[in-house]
Amino acid sequence: MSAGEAGPIGAGGGEADVDDIPAHLTARIDEVQYVEAGEFAIERGYIYTSLASVENGNPLFWDDAVADEITGGPVAPPSMISTWFRPHAWVPGRDEPKMPLQVHFDLKRELDLPEAVMTDNTVTYYEPVRPGDVLTTCQRLRSVSGEKTTRLGAGRFWVIDVEYRNQRDELVGVESWTGFGYRRES
Repeated sequence: MSAGEAGPIGAGGGEADVDDIPAHLTARIDEVQYVEAGEFAIERGYIYTSLASVENGNPLFWDDAVADEITGGPVAPPSMISTWFRPHAWVPGRDEPKMPLQVHFDLKRELDLPEAVMTDNTVTYYEPVRPGDVLTTCQRLRSVSGEKTTRLGAGRFWVIDVEYRNQRDELVGVESWTGFGYRRES
């Protein structure tokens, strides 16, 4: 880091210009936000459609005998973890559109950063997701950087974790997203 450059505060913080980061944001670091139950149980039709779309013929997902032997029963592909929370364009009774990764959009608005890109995404898997499971998710702001200037413009980096749990409150996965919200240079 060069002189005068502020690092992120929060998980993995390190050097940070705390005065540069709004207090209302530092207060939300590691706080659980946007707890949401899945709108439907994990079901095989969705799993098969996803597998067919990429021609994934792994018998673990298609053959119950193989799944029983390897994982103790049918499982969803781990890569589908966020699929179960992608909002439908329309659901009866919903007045407001639902946004995935709402903390990201909150940060853009609160920091007056109209543009944003995701620069990194990692997923850690724990317990398998099985047909019939009903997942719950929450979001946690992990860090916010001081002001940075990149080729895109001036803004801030942030890290958001999305945690997924099954109906037994077992952790099934954590997605970590790094975003950069910015204002374009004139």
